[in-house]
This record gives sequence, structure tokens and C-alpha cells, in this order.
Amino acid sequence: MLRVVRIQDLAISRGERRLFSGFNLQVEPGEAVALTGRNGAGKTSLLRAVAGLLRPEAGAISFGDTEPETARAEHLHMVGHHDGLKSTRTAWEELRFQTLWTGGSEASARDAAQIMDLKRLLDLEVRRLSAGQRRRLALARLAASPRSLWLLDEPMAPLDAGHRSAFGAVMAGHLAGGGMIMAAVHDPLPVPCRTVEVGA
Repeated sequence: MLRVVRIQDLAISRGERRLFSGFNLQVEPGEAVALTGRNGAGKTSLLRAVAGLLRPEAGAISFGDTEPETARAEHLHMVGHHDGLKSTRTAWEELRFQTLWTGGSEASARDAAQIMDLKRLLDLEVRRLSAGQRRRLALARLAASPRSLWLLDEPMAPLDAGHRSAFGAVMAGHLAGGGMIMAAVHDPLPVPCRTVEVGA
């Protein structure tokens, strides 16, 4: 389990434009951070940098005593704007595959499907699911194979009120178990969190 995420003097550019510089943040177990800011401020880029998908122009990202490669491979989940689902698989095939790939079990995948109200959809191909159903399928991976750090990009956007509440309970359970959440948001998170503005 990760004990800390530490971001020091980070600078990120996109093309010729500097998104932000001198950004500092420390996230500890049990803490959720809501990343706010205008569109284009760099919230998604910050999450991608923490995940190792984007190279910062300057600064450092560390995970306490855990090597960055190990932290990213074994202790981190990211759900971005795109759900990262294979459209030709059934919902169950996709959930099962991604759960096993990230260290969960078939039983934990079925439990996650129950929690995220997916059981009646598991036999459908992913391409037949609505945007909200696909997002619930993507988020089910978080519950199915828990990892310390969740990086979420507008996780609630396609969800209705009932499913936002259900995922809020999943988030609360993750934090209660010592997990950490960094989420780029426009709408408030359904759990107590610290708000940090990006690109201010």
C-alpha cells in the first residue's frame, strides 16, 4: 500500500503553452483531493503525469519509499475521460479481464458488478451500453481490484443521482481503508475532500 504521493515544483506544458509551474501537493492515506480549475488548466495532464503517462517539464513525483515504476504498476488505478473498454467484449468479459489483470479475482469482479448495479447488463456487449452504464463498468474495476491510489477524471459526469450515491459509498470505503483519491472535477465529490485549484 502506498503511504504518500508527493508532487514537488511540477511544471507541465502542452505544445508551446505552459499549463502550470511550481505546483506542489502531498496526498496521504485516507485523503481525497478534488482538483479544480477552468477547462484547459491542466487537471487531466496532472493526473496523467502522476500515472506516468505524461512527462513533466520540471519537478518531481514520488511515492514515499515505493519506486515510481512499482507504484504505477501495482498500486494505482486511473479512470480518464475515455473509459478504456473494448467495445466487442461483453460487459462481464471486460470486467473479468481487467479485474484479473489488475490483481483482483473473479469473485471480486462479481461483487463489484453487484455494487455498481451491473448484474443485469453483464451479458451485453460493451458497445450496447449507454454512457452511464459504461462509466459504471469502468468504475467497477476500482472496487474489484482495490489499489491505494485512484486517479479519476470527471468520474461522476455520466452518472445519475442514484449511481453517484452508490459510487460515493465506494469512494468512502476506499478512503476508510487508507486509500487515496485524486479527482479532476467540476462538480463536488460526494466524500469529504480537500480542494486544490490547478493553474491558478
